[in-house]
Amino acid sequence: MSEGWAETRTQLCRRDPAFYELEPGGALALALDDENWMLELTPDGRVICQTGIDMDDVKSLLSDGTPEDLGTDELAKQAKYYLQPMVAKVRKAFLNAGFEEATEMTDAYVAVMFQRPVNLAKLEDVTEAVRWCKQQFANKA
Repeated sequence: MSEGWAETRTQLCRRDPAFYELEPGGALALALDDENWMLELTPDGRVICQTGIDMDDVKSLLSDGTPEDLGTDELAKQAKYYLQPMVAKVRKAFLNAGFEEATEMTDAYVAVMFQRPVNLAKLEDVTEAVRWCKQQFANKA
């Protein structure tokens, strides 16, 4: 856990009541828009903007009501294809701002995330990072 986490999270929750805990004392999250984008601020000092899709939703989209058994690789490929238009809208801005892009895949979901470190001991830096992330989605919907 980074220095300043407890104080920063308290201040952020006071300033923006839309923040919620993913688990007690853990990361804070904030919904960013209607395309399932979420901002997450972690106790180890990372700001993450991510979107994803549940694998069951991908199965429903692909099977069109028929209970086909689709392989995990094919489902993941289709999930990434589905997420690509949403990611393409913001990729350049995030990469230019020093964020790293990563894809996380499990049996339950596929998520695309942009992340970078933030100094939790400097509340101004954290609030600026949050403001910048929110701004990227303000006019994209």
